[in-house]
Amino acid sequence: MFAAKAIESTDKPAFYNDLAAQLKALLEGERDSIANAANTAALIYQMVPDLNWAGFYFLQSDEELVLGPFQGKPACVRIAVGKGVCGTAVDLGMSMLVKDVHEFEGHIACDADSRSELVVLLRDNDGIFGVFDLDSPLPGRFDKEDQAGIEKLAAIYVAASAFEPD
Repeated sequence: MFAAKAIESTDKPAFYNDLAAQLKALLEGERDSIANAANTAALIYQMVPDLNWAGFYFLQSDEELVLGPFQGKPACVRIAVGKGVCGTAVDLGMSMLVKDVHEFEGHIACDADSRSELVVLLRDNDGIFGVFDLDSPLPGRFDKEDQAGIEKLAAIYVAASAFEPD
């Protein structure tokens, strides 16, 4: 049985390296993408400080993201590509780091308590297929070190998961 271990580090790269090792151990031997998404969201929500939401949105078409497994308050179910931070990340083909969502034109306020947001792309050999989204009630919560760490965790999720039936 897996049990998350507290990470006592103020060094963000070291923190994310330790968290990556825990995520690899958690997902080892499991290929189901939904089960892995659920456990990835839960582990990150549990371990990364100052979050109020952590979860997945998956592309259901070229024009729409649909909510996947997450931790936090109920969320927006559908987001158009090009809308909000998640849809803009997909449209631009890049991660998005927003220090204050109130200053992001077109922000979709699924939770009025959210102030900063980090969205990283999920991609495989066929391209972008979704995003991993983190929200925090603290403005400026995320920085480039968080982005690099969460991108690494997202890549672990993608590598561990099968997206086509076996």
